[in-house]
Amino acid sequence: MGSRRQIESWIEAGRLTIAGRIVRLGERAAPGVAIELDGKPVKLAAVASQPRVIAYHKPVGEVVTRSDPEGRRTVFERLPQLQGTRWVAVGRLDLNSSGLLLFTDSGELANRLMHPRHAIEREYAVRVSGELPRQTRERLLSGIELEDGNAKFERIDAGEKASGLNRWYRVTLLEGRNREVRRMFEAVGLQVSRLIRIRMGSVSLPRDLKPGRWTELVQPQVEELGNVAR
Repeated sequence: MGSRRQIESWIEAGRLTIAGRIVRLGERAAPGVAIELDGKPVKLAAVASQPRVIAYHKPVGEVVTRSDPEGRRTVFERLPQLQGTRWVAVGRLDLNSSGLLLFTDSGELANRLMHPRHAIEREYAVRVSGELPRQTRERLLSGIELEDGNAKFERIDAGEKASGLNRWYRVTLLEGRNREVRRMFEAVGLQVSRLIRIRMGSVSLPRDLKPGRWTELVQPQVEELGNVAR
């Protein structure tokens, strides 16, 4: 019915009631209890026994938001429709980045996968201009200071050479702060020209999944993903 921030504002404004009583932030509602918004009953869909998860290949130029004031295409426009619930994005990719995005109909699973304490691995293919000197590589692995705190890669593997002075690297880190990979390379004087997320936790970007397409994970894949974030 709305984003978490929107619904929190409704609660603060006294627009939501449980069993006829105005609710406060943080309260819980038992299954079957009467919930009303502005005096009108709210119909809640039953929680599925098994969360659904889809892997989406985000192309460059799409934004990870439900609506964009600038009119740019959003990732949600291409997703399958749900009845009585909505897709939740597990993390983000910036406008100029592409690759794997996970979506689930379970807010609980999404929160677990994004919570820092679970340290879900995120792997990226990164194209930069020039070689990565040994000393610079060690700095990125040991940790560098960004404006929002220390950041480091868990692994850095050299990939194939691209055109001109460009070189591909595969990097892995355990968090997903805003533009973190780009900012880390910029902090050591290297500019990222392409960034593709190729893996998140136990899910890799399928090689045959074209940009703008999605595929639904089968139950064993969903269970494996959920087990990582326990």
